[in-house]
Amino acid sequence: MPFIIKKLAVIGTGLIGGSFALALREAGAVDRIVGIDSDRSNLERALSLGLVDEIAEDACSGVSGAEVVFISVPVCSISSVLGSIAASLPQGCIVTDGGSVKAAIVRECDALIPAGCSFVGGHPIAGTENSGATAAFAALYRGKRCVLTPGATSSAQALDTVARLWKAAGAEVCNMEPGHHDRIFAEISHLPHAIAYTLVHAVGTADVEGENVLSYTAGGFRDFTRIASSDPVMWRDISLMNRDALLASIDGFTASLAELRRRIDRGDSDGLSEFFTTAKKFRDGIL
Repeated sequence: MPFIIKKLAVIGTGLIGGSFALALREAGAVDRIVGIDSDRSNLERALSLGLVDEIAEDACSGVSGAEVVFISVPVCSISSVLGSIAASLPQGCIVTDGGSVKAAIVRECDALIPAGCSFVGGHPIAGTENSGATAAFAALYRGKRCVLTPGATSSAQALDTVARLWKAAGAEVCNMEPGHHDRIFAEISHLPHAIAYTLVHAVGTADVEGENVLSYTAGGFRDFTRIASSDPVMWRDISLMNRDALLASIDGFTASLAELRRRIDRGDSDGLSEFFTTAKKFRDGIL
């Protein structure tokens, strides 16, 4: 098929950015991919692994001539990265991102994007607990959903181009208002990560007669807490940037946990059966 764009610049050549580049290369959707990364050793690995065709010494030179720039860095850094490259963006360039918080990013980036360019917020719903160029693989987005959150500077052409790129990478694309996105993903992504980290922290610091409690963990605990091996800096930034929505989700979870505690404390067999059965029905419904 013909190229969707000729040149793509990827800022952040880790799992998300590297997998996007690999998927587009495999699909024949992009002619040339330039990698940009503050971690020089990771950038060189991205080049040696074939994630990118070339690497840039700095972000401003790397985005020169790019039709699309994909920013894949921690969410608290996305707008500052855009600010640092804004003056170097070619006319008509489309900037998009892969961050999992959208309202603040879209608002900040809309204010920074130069006239004649477009910003299109994006969030691919895919990932693993691993990071860096070595974690990237072309099939990461295949069959997964990617949510686009257009803002004031998202032209129809820019939105269509970004959607076509994600579809070429194998994703199913939908559009969503940025604030609505943040409230949904506080519940289904940010809260589960917070719970996983909290559970491991609680068990790891538990004092049970001097035993190393974690040494007794098996499949269930390890499966449930796998995401607590994700990058702590990334989840620190997500927690702070989506603070209000995440706090509301934590309050809702705390209320549910308190209700479970009450039923256990009362010895309420029927109540516990109802609680667990309701949860099981919800869980079985997403399989």
